[in-house]
Amino acid sequence: MSDYYNAFEISPVPDPGPDAVAPEPFRGIYGMPAFATIPTNDLAASVDFWIRGLGFIELFSIPGSLVHLRRWAFQDVLLVSAAGVPAQAPAVSFSFACVLNQIDALVEACRALNPNSVDGPRDTPWNTRDVEVITPENARIVLTAAKPFDPASQEARNLEAIGITPPGAGRGDNDEHV
Repeated sequence: MSDYYNAFEISPVPDPGPDAVAPEPFRGIYGMPAFATIPTNDLAASVDFWIRGLGFIELFSIPGSLVHLRRWAFQDVLLVSAAGVPAQAPAVSFSFACVLNQIDALVEACRALNPNSVDGPRDTPWNTRDVEVITPENARIVLTAAKPFDPASQEARNLEAIGITPPGAGRGDNDEHV
């Protein structure tokens, strides 16, 4: 038995590329390996923003107290009723994968609901395009999409400098992990 498991086999995130297609929202029930719980003092407004702005679906709700939202498999958020929310967004953020062709539409949808809710998009040194969104509950959400890998890019050099090389490159030991 190998010490490493190819987690790409269970990930809903498609390979990056110009034709990458986002998976449909996953409506099944499973034991959630991780999820965010976000307090809100206006459950209806929060649900509206997360659905129309961020592309989540309502999986189920307990009226007046909790709404379970989801995008892809393993992208779960519980919005819970609370007396108040923080006055400003915390430094911590929650990141959700998307595909490149979703970024512009998500930015547009969030800005239509709240013009000041979006920062970006911006490209990162680790080869993603990220958008930061501040939700009505002042949660800091990052929508992140992998860009196609270009072995001649600065991003590839950044990754190689820390020991991450593309599969098959034979210049590191990470091939056994993918």
